[in-house]
Amino acid sequence: MINTSRFRQTILLAVITLNLISTWLHYIDNALFLSQYPGPAWFTSVGVISTVIVMTPVGLLGYWFYTKGMFWLAYFLLALYSITSISSPVHYLFPMVAAMSLKMHSLIWLDGFLGLLLIGFLLWSSFVLKEWRSIQSAN
Repeated sequence: MINTSRFRQTILLAVITLNLISTWLHYIDNALFLSQYPGPAWFTSVGVISTVIVMTPVGLLGYWFYTKGMFWLAYFLLALYSITSISSPVHYLFPMVAAMSLKMHSLIWLDGFLGLLLIGFLLWSSFVLKEWRSIQSAN
């Protein structure tokens, strides 16, 4: 018999792991090639790296709270963390300074897609499965 709670935790862990990998790849590339990425003038390499360093523990903490059944706090932290991924396509709202490479486009869209996948999981958990109710009924 499958432990459905453990199975959902494994799915979330896979989604977060993929998010972490794509976000770190994109943000490192962004920091290294900042002048080639479209974005606001106030973006700096240090700021980009600082953002991913600060946000990574937010995502990991969100996962930890999820495994402990503290769903609303987990949902909040994971939604906050997802901003690092879903915001990647915002590059396209700024004028292109130079033509971006296929690698840059791929990192942007992979990061955005995986952020949406994380949000999809959160919506599935909270609105479809209503996992947060399992804690209320246990009390």
